[in-house]
Amino acid sequence: MAKLTMVEAINLALKQEMERDPAVVVLGEDVGKSGGVFRVTQGLFERFGDGRVVDTPLSESAIVGVSIGMAAYGFRPVAEIQFEGFVYGAMEQLISHASRIRTRSRGRYHCPLVVRMPYGGGIRAPEHHSESNEALLVHTPGLKVVAPSTPYEAKGLLVSAVRDPDPVIFMEPKRVYRAIKEEVPEEEYSIPLGQCRIATEGKDVTLIAWGAMLQPTLKAAALMGERGIGSEVIDLRTLSPLDDDTIIESVKKTKRAVIIHEAPRTCGLGAELIARINEKALLYLEAPVERVTGFDTVMPLPKLEQHYLPNAERVVEAIDRVLSF
Repeated sequence: MAKLTMVEAINLALKQEMERDPAVVVLGEDVGKSGGVFRVTQGLFERFGDGRVVDTPLSESAIVGVSIGMAAYGFRPVAEIQFEGFVYGAMEQLISHASRIRTRSRGRYHCPLVVRMPYGGGIRAPEHHSESNEALLVHTPGLKVVAPSTPYEAKGLLVSAVRDPDPVIFMEPKRVYRAIKEEVPEEEYSIPLGQCRIATEGKDVTLIAWGAMLQPTLKAAALMGERGIGSEVIDLRTLSPLDDDTIIESVKKTKRAVIIHEAPRTCGLGAELIARINEKALLYLEAPVERVTGFDTVMPLPKLEQHYLPNAERVVEAIDRVLSF
């Protein structure tokens, strides 16, 4: 079994889904001849031609708007937004149209659309290239939101996203694109949307993370393990809809929780997770749920980027707080 980066795993998923289903079309800025800014779509143009791998004008609203129309009439478009911070121009299309087609048409139309977007910091990029604004998308009913954490997860989740009858926002943590390699099967497989996974089992504290934040969380869990503390690490996978059952069962077992995300703290997804834990497991808690997050500021330029992003040391400090409460 080959070891692949996340870039290679996503590329393989796209290639196999395009071979399987002629309705799958890839479109976006520079996705064709250039293979995308991160080379995620490299080789697809040569294999499938310009009728199925389409270089678009520099207009996110047009990319998503055209994709919505294609999806409503039988295609399965996979649209790329070059960086998540560029998606704001397409938010009107996503919120007012993609997310509402099923309801607006009383089920006559569906919108099997995937919008791929690299997100998050850690690669020393300029402004609007490092946002982690998943909460804006999770807050929109009708959109499914997925954030893979490893190459294996990325391939399986993208296959499920392409086959889903409704719009899926597929947020790719670009800091992980080439940072790790993992065994990824060549053969077809899928990972169901709406189910998180337990990355490591433990009995003392639940750690909840997604995307690029899984790696520092696992490092923190290993550091705590050296001290005899068992951390149960949950990789959220799908941010909307949330898998409440797995999260609540884990918190009931460990009685303590820490949530880690790189998005700004206020109204981040961590706040929603805390609300659900309080609603369903409050009497099991032995300490308030902690958050380790980015700050309520614009993502800084590279000199301060690592100060902004959560790391293993900050996670360990939060674990210590919930254990000593």
